[in-house]
Amino acid sequence: MVQDRTVVKGGYFDEPAAPFPHHLHGRCPCRPRCPVLEVPDTRYVAVGDADVAYQLYGSGSVKLLYFYGLGSHVELAWDTPADADFLTRLGSIARVVQFDRRGTGASDGVVRSGIPTWEDWTEDVGAVLDAVGWEQAALMAESDAGPIAILFAATHPERVSALVLSNTGARYRADVDYPGASPEDVEAVLQGIGEFWGTADLVRFAAPSLADDEESLRSIARCQRASATPRTAQAQFQYMLGADVREVLPLIQAPTLVLHSQDNGFIPVDHGRFLAEHIGGSKLVTFAGGDTAGSPITDEFIDAVADFLIGQRPAIEVDRVLATVLFTDIVESTHTAAALGDARWRRLLDAHDRCVRDELRRFGGREINTTGDGFVATFDGPARAIRCAQAIIESLGREGIRVRAGLHTGECEVRGADVAGLAVHIAARVVAAAAPSEVLVTSTVQDLVLGSGITFRDVGTHDLKGIPGAWRLLAVQH
Repeated sequence: MVQDRTVVKGGYFDEPAAPFPHHLHGRCPCRPRCPVLEVPDTRYVAVGDADVAYQLYGSGSVKLLYFYGLGSHVELAWDTPADADFLTRLGSIARVVQFDRRGTGASDGVVRSGIPTWEDWTEDVGAVLDAVGWEQAALMAESDAGPIAILFAATHPERVSALVLSNTGARYRADVDYPGASPEDVEAVLQGIGEFWGTADLVRFAAPSLADDEESLRSIARCQRASATPRTAQAQFQYMLGADVREVLPLIQAPTLVLHSQDNGFIPVDHGRFLAEHIGGSKLVTFAGGDTAGSPITDEFIDAVADFLIGQRPAIEVDRVLATVLFTDIVESTHTAAALGDARWRRLLDAHDRCVRDELRRFGGREINTTGDGFVATFDGPARAIRCAQAIIESLGREGIRVRAGLHTGECEVRGADVAGLAVHIAARVVAAAAPSEVLVTSTVQDLVLGSGITFRDVGTHDLKGIPGAWRLLAVQH
């Protein structure tokens, strides 16, 4: 649900504003509040138990959704000279919607359920697009917002016309064949966030190009303090630095531009190179400087974004998508059917089907097909899939029907209303290994719901029939 959409001059029910040619090259002489562009109103869309703040402004034929990481604030950004300059120049080449994800800025902070998860944040992206009535848009994400955009583009490829990733990475921590930070460096970063959040010292480290711009230093530090407290910022960074979306990169189908500053001390340029090497057909552009906090405001940077967004891009035919696949089946169905007889078994199946479909609707699952005594469904997010499986088992248990469930998250081939591919086969094998009334998942699912409050019991590694390798499986705990 979106708050009142009646907008004054500059709102999205009006004709687009005149372009701002003097912003295309060089800094705007009238910053931080440019009279050519009226500072947009902030509006809210309800997502779950939180309100997400967004603004819509600018002109141009391209629709661009832009968001930054922790520390963003859609209202205070216009009071920061460097940010106002950047946002205004973006608005000269595209119709822009910018927003603060849950947990930061003008949006609701950390709520009762705890730190929002990656799944929650991808839901924010979709909700904002729905709020402004956009079926499809280009996505531009910076810093720790990058993994959110990557997950959304892989999960909803039909909604992403292009992807711009700036000063971000697939993960932060070092791993085999990945140029990340050591455990000691990660600990130093977390300690620095807790100690220096909301200070000019932290801004200087993240944006060295602004080291002598006292006005911007004060404004950005004030924006950080308004966005989150030091303790909340530290807790969110601790969660976010555990992200790993490397396996998702080959699923990105949208044309992708990777931008990275060459001397970035917080997210080194090797992170950008890794993205470009693993996202098919992507382009890497590097720039002098070491800024992480926001984009370096240079003519070359803006020109690269403009050329990429406005240039001709091929139409995307969606044939692959990242999804969580859920299989359910009735335990000992053959024995139960024989014991009940045809008529009673049919009534039991009808009650089973109604219950499963009710829970799928409640948790946003998509029914793919039935297997006689079970269902196959897909979900955009694994946490919702797990909770749906738990609700199905609990509801049917009250009816005396014992069910088990198996889940896996991975690449699915889209075939009309059906899905196929290895992820579907894996989920089918996982449900076969589950015990009665048990939700069994692969370790991939566990990794993606980190921070959701869902807990697991390790049941060891298993050989899944017809699937190469040994698979670590986990049972969801009540």
